[in-house]
Amino acid sequence: MTATLQTDVADGATRESVAADPCVLVIGNFDGVHKGHQAVLHQAVGEARSAGLAACALTFHPHPGEIVGAGAPPLLTSMRDRAVLMESLGVERVYVRRFDRAFAAWSPERFAIELVAGALAARAVVVGQDFRFGAKRAGDLEQLRALGREHGFAVRVAGVASDVSGPYSSTRVRDALAAGDLRGASAVLGRPHSLSGAVVHGDARGRTLGFPTANLANIVEMLPADGIYAVTVERRDDEGAVVPLDGGTRPVHGVMSIGVRPTIGTSHRTVEAHLLGFTGDLYGANLRVALIARLRDEKKFASLDELKAQIARDAVEAQSVLTLGMGSGSEVGVP
Repeated sequence: MTATLQTDVADGATRESVAADPCVLVIGNFDGVHKGHQAVLHQAVGEARSAGLAACALTFHPHPGEIVGAGAPPLLTSMRDRAVLMESLGVERVYVRRFDRAFAAWSPERFAIELVAGALAARAVVVGQDFRFGAKRAGDLEQLRALGREHGFAVRVAGVASDVSGPYSSTRVRDALAAGDLRGASAVLGRPHSLSGAVVHGDARGRTLGFPTANLANIVEMLPADGIYAVTVERRDDEGAVVPLDGGTRPVHGVMSIGVRPTIGTSHRTVEAHLLGFTGDLYGANLRVALIARLRDEKKFASLDELKAQIARDAVEAQSVLTLGMGSGSEVGVP
């Protein structure tokens, strides 16, 4: 069961229109739902349970950077997957406030009174130490506490979760993925980074080489650096939930290529996975691929025969890596 995802909370929202019971509300973007987010959510859920209140989260779509900044950073997790991850931590409802220019112009007072205390019925608010709110980020923690005293909610400031490399952050995940460092990304996320996309027809080059591939398109999540990766593959059903492929009970192992296929030569970046031991028809299916380990960089081979031999070695290595469970060990399951 997934936490209730209340999308498109917009101007004029009321407690009745969003069916809000009094709650402990944690506010943030939560892209990736990484270990830093998890610590804040654990705190909010614990406080909610102690007080007999609902544990809820407020986030925003699109990313505020698209409206008032230099643009949104690459996406780590879809909104639905964020809700699934939050639900695994005990969050009961996820509210998604439409972020547009009108909302960006709200005063701190309107944000706290109309949305937080009013529509979402917060009795306590949990935020990070650098939380700012309202037009031009004018509101700070001191003002939020003052507004809370006046309008019936307490303010809790969550500590910063970190490891030896520093605070956990979505930026650390993106930097690691850009470098092809899956271990670094997983260390912050607490699970492997995943990609979701639809299987489309390619040029059938993999099939002619003896290694048919599922070509993925419409991927919304950030791609890692070009290269060859050991992956696990599942399918998304019509509701977007993740299920095993064709009656199986576990994810299918695979080896994925991300890049421009330098031996063959393509004008665009491709994402294609060869599923080990799987022979079903996947055209049109929506897949979720968890990136477990990076095997190697892309390389241009002197011939298709050399490429074919290397793909065979990649498949063996991927199977070995995945069988041994390298790269696993998550604290919050892949959604």
